[in-house]
Amino acid sequence: MAANEDQEMELEALRSIYEGDVCFRELSPVSFQYRIGESGDPKAFLIEVSWPETYPQTAPVISMDAFFNNTISSAIKQSILDKLMVEVEANLGTAMTYTLFEYAKDNKEVFMENQPVNTVTSVRNSIAIGTPDVPASKKKDKKEHLSKTQKRKLADKTDNKGELPRGWNWVDVIK
Repeated sequence: MAANEDQEMELEALRSIYEGDVCFRELSPVSFQYRIGESGDPKAFLIEVSWPETYPQTAPVISMDAFFNNTISSAIKQSILDKLMVEVEANLGTAMTYTLFEYAKDNKEVFMENQPVNTVTSVRNSIAIGTPDVPASKKKDKKEHLSKTQKRKLADKTDNKGELPRGWNWVDVIK
């Protein structure tokens, strides 16, 4: 079989396997992207596989240069690419795009174990980036500020223990 026939068969297989999968995207008949992890997952990443003319006899081009991967450190990206290239060497001569995507899905936690988790939160037109490990006790709660008059009215309603008297919100029906 010629390389083009192998590519056509693999293309048809990929289309049928990943039909309806939102993680898979066909950029062209020889270039594919697959998102590993959920869209909100901070450890999710995107793999792009492109086939050269002589694929599958030669290795595909694997890239992690997509904008989606900007939060991942370059050392982690290189580590993932190195591990994927080992899989490529093991499967050289066979259709391997599906195998690479599945290998990445199965080993996602191992690939991303050293990746720090950053969360991005938008608050009043400013963006704060931090770790989710911050205990809630360190955050200062904003207190409600009362005017002097409001404080006086509140003090008049309460007894010496700071509690409202029984029936303070009752309505007089008969006067």
